[in-house]
Amino acid sequence: MSDRSFLEWPFFDDSHRRLANELEEWCLSELAEGPGDDVDAECRALVKKLGDGGWLRYCVPAAYGGARETLDVRSLALLRETLARHHGLADYAFAMQGLGSGTISLFGSEEQKREYLPRVASGEWIAAFALTEPETGSDVANLTSEASQDRDGWNLKGAKTYISNGGIADFYVTFARTGEAPGSRGISAFILDARQPGVDASERIEVIAPHPLATIRLDTSLPHRALIGTPGEGFKYAMGTLDVFRTTVGAAALGFARRALDEATRRALDRKLGNGTLADNAITQSKLAEMVVDIETSALLIYRSAWVRDVLGRRNSREAAMAKLHATDSAQAVIDKAVQMFGGLGVTKGCVVERLYREIRALRIYEGASEVQKVVIARAHLADYRS
Repeated sequence: MSDRSFLEWPFFDDSHRRLANELEEWCLSELAEGPGDDVDAECRALVKKLGDGGWLRYCVPAAYGGARETLDVRSLALLRETLARHHGLADYAFAMQGLGSGTISLFGSEEQKREYLPRVASGEWIAAFALTEPETGSDVANLTSEASQDRDGWNLKGAKTYISNGGIADFYVTFARTGEAPGSRGISAFILDARQPGVDASERIEVIAPHPLATIRLDTSLPHRALIGTPGEGFKYAMGTLDVFRTTVGAAALGFARRALDEATRRALDRKLGNGTLADNAITQSKLAEMVVDIETSALLIYRSAWVRDVLGRRNSREAAMAKLHATDSAQAVIDKAVQMFGGLGVTKGCVVERLYREIRALRIYEGASEVQKVVIARAHLADYRS
């Protein structure tokens, strides 16, 4: 059983502790183990189940059907950590409702918020965040999709790829170059109805841990009201959205790592080795100690980052980058140790640690690869010295 003493840390208040305990009980009773064969259908069903359970209310502000007045990163992180520990696809379904609608919550008009956010919170509509392009992954400032304005609205052309919920989303928050200035200052954000003519999500992408994923081809028209905020501010909106949700990627990695430690500990206690068990072996104890330290360090970084945002009310780009970098990289190491402890069973399909081994890898890439997080951290560190 995962150690839950971290809930006593001063980063949390009693409402967070209740949330974690209530979600734990819900996961134990409502979530079956592992994904099924039809990932699209299961993801749709999980969004509805999470909506019916009231958990998606934490993805939007209270004025639009949410649980809290504003997006609370501590709540989002606790939800993702707990869901990931129980069911990777449930974590994914929850996370994309938040990330996919986050730009609307933070920067959308009152009309946009009223139209989209209550349906996200209930699970009626599935959200997606369409930023990555075939030639620009981490290099967001140089994306090439274009939106040109005319009397009737916007003409949008281009392609997005590796888009989570691609093919099952009801709408995409997408970003395109509108040309107000070079680079990052000439990008705008739009809400794109998935049923709009000229939106083609038929090119699906299969990855090692099955999720709904697609390349989206765009040659379509949008009404004026599809624009989020001000033209040319899209890069700022995208980064502002990632600042909120990047910490929660680390939390999902932490959930995977905690589950791996649970599985490895039970294996060590049950597996016979000579006259004792694997747990009596000094090498095994050393590995378990390393796993515990990595997990505790990740948790401190994650919930410190969330606390900086929620309580201090400060932009937490540096703290979020540190949390995501350490949590995802160390979770990979923790899970690898668990696989090693299981031996041949650890790489056998159907074994929990084998599934975790596949699920963790993408987290070191999406929402800013580990290398990008290092750049963010280093620039913030150097800026402190130069100021």
